[in-house]
Amino acid sequence: MSANLKPFIARLAAGETMTDDQAEAAFDIIMSGEATPAQIGALLMAMRLRGETVSEITGAVRAMRARMIAIEAPAGAIDVCGTGGDGAGTLNVSSAVTFVVAGCGVPVAKHGNRALSSRTGGADVLTALGVNVDAPMAALPSILAEAGCVFLFAPRHHPSMRHAAGPRVELATRTIFNLLGPLANPARVKHQLTGVFAPDWTRPMAETLAVLGHETAWIVHGMGLDELTLAGHNEVTALHAGKISSFVVEPEDAGLPRAPIEAILGGDAGFNAAALEAVLQNTPGAYHDTVLLNAAAALIVAGQAGDLREGVSMAAASIASGAAFAALETLRRVSAVTVS
Repeated sequence: MSANLKPFIARLAAGETMTDDQAEAAFDIIMSGEATPAQIGALLMAMRLRGETVSEITGAVRAMRARMIAIEAPAGAIDVCGTGGDGAGTLNVSSAVTFVVAGCGVPVAKHGNRALSSRTGGADVLTALGVNVDAPMAALPSILAEAGCVFLFAPRHHPSMRHAAGPRVELATRTIFNLLGPLANPARVKHQLTGVFAPDWTRPMAETLAVLGHETAWIVHGMGLDELTLAGHNEVTALHAGKISSFVVEPEDAGLPRAPIEAILGGDAGFNAAALEAVLQNTPGAYHDTVLLNAAAALIVAGQAGDLREGVSMAAASIASGAAFAALETLRRVSAVTVS
């Protein structure tokens, strides 16, 4: 295979798609640093304009996973994250869900980054909370074991992604890379609650996870957000035991009141961190209930809850008992470790 992207660009320019093997080869060239910025930009935009296929996403994810720095995690570990890119500027829901779900005894290997398309990313808010997102790689499995959760800082685990950074910034538009992050968790989790920035992507993302051998997942989009919302209907595509189904979830299905998106608008890292900590201290409100809704979905994906109402009850107990806040406090403490 030629160590440049020209054959793949020619294929796409002719109106053809790539197989998963071809996409894997193309993205391996990108992540090896052997493609020029012009070639990378051409490939990304050709796929974007036509629409990325499940085979192309699958191959690209395989290329990412082959080069990522992975960690060991328990078989039942789950990831809760979103693609970003919704532009809504809401509070950090998945970061809060991490501690609530960990408080229920489900190990959470949360994959995330600093703010790229949002005002405050997961790494930003966790840093403001006193969590060391740069904890030594060798310590991450023990951190997960002790705290019940761990933050996997994407740039550290996917260093080969730096080769596409320049073209992505210069293109200044969504590309396939926005979809890949949630699909390449460094702990190789088999269970995921993943939010996407547009409803059309719930099914392709679920189909990709099925091809990659995941066991359970909910891919969700809520009224413009890459998470479940209290504002109205939520579109969900679920993967369970190889079968894929799509359905709509309303806040009432979880026994929760509706609230407008404006009720969970966030700010800078300090503002969002204070709001997150207040939720874990059981302060009521729309943010608290949004976290309950998303945590309930995560608990279904983890096989711990049979439906949303049961999941909400479990999540509420995690907060009320102090277990969720204890997970945060433990993560603060154990992430400060150093490895000689």
